[in-house]
Amino acid sequence: ALAEKGHQITVVDDLSSGLLSNIDQGVCDFHKVSLVDRVELAKALGSAEFIFHLGARGSVPRSLKNPIATHEVNATGTLNVLEAARESGAHVIFSSSSSVYGRNGVLPKDESMWLAPMTPYAASKLAAEGYMQAYGSAYNVPITLLRFFNVFGPRQRPDHEYAAVLPKWIWKAMRNETIEVFGDGSQTRDFTYVRTVLDVCMDVIDRRVTHEGAINLAFGNRISLLESIEMLKKHFPDLNVNFVPTRAGDVKDSQNSPGLLKQLFPGVKPVEFEQALAETVNWLKEYGETVANGPTVSD
Repeated sequence: ALAEKGHQITVVDDLSSGLLSNIDQGVCDFHKVSLVDRVELAKALGSAEFIFHLGARGSVPRSLKNPIATHEVNATGTLNVLEAARESGAHVIFSSSSSVYGRNGVLPKDESMWLAPMTPYAASKLAAEGYMQAYGSAYNVPITLLRFFNVFGPRQRPDHEYAAVLPKWIWKAMRNETIEVFGDGSQTRDFTYVRTVLDVCMDVIDRRVTHEGAINLAFGNRISLLESIEMLKKHFPDLNVNFVPTRAGDVKDSQNSPGLLKQLFPGVKPVEFEQALAETVNWLKEYGETVANGPTVSD
């Protein structure tokens, strides 16, 4: 989408979990650099007008095993990005997480609610949010702080221990393997298709949308895991499901109140969940091998 609009693109990734095959080096300048390498990161980002800061050490369970590494990448890494932006004047668009709400069980979520992180991952994202707002206030760095809610879609790796639930289930179903559900499946999520996220991000730079606080990026379409399994069975009628104990750190329910999102991005319409799921299934069936068997995602 960026290339189609004539933007010059630089991609920065340490490939610790991502794949080089996902990067079209014909239309972008690629730098294999870690977020924690402040000097090399600043060099790579030096001429940027906009920075989409999507890099992170993901996964709640992974953060429980190694909280220090999670903090270094997610919090200190964000600080390094902001320092580069402070020097260059770049507008930073940051992907935070709905996990910052943690123990706050009130639904739906809005941006004025109290935050109560339950895991090192959530805490690291909240720390990064704090740095984003501080640099916006203290140094006038243009910021757009987006809280993602369970994003899924094509090119998402489905095959490692910490893979997101929907691509992992689809991948297992394609191989006639049993899928695992943590808990009884009644827990709910406000799943967001990656194309919807892309539409918001493109609107940010097209209209130079900034906001001093966080913006929840989800449209309030709450669905239970059991309901999503029933939709998945339309593609895999013989799907086998195994229920296992609930994982530590998992939030029971998630749903956004999209008032602020719709106010700031009135032209963005979400892709409906069932259509998004079907597109993801079709993509993984056709191209799944291109994103599988990537680097081992360590603890």
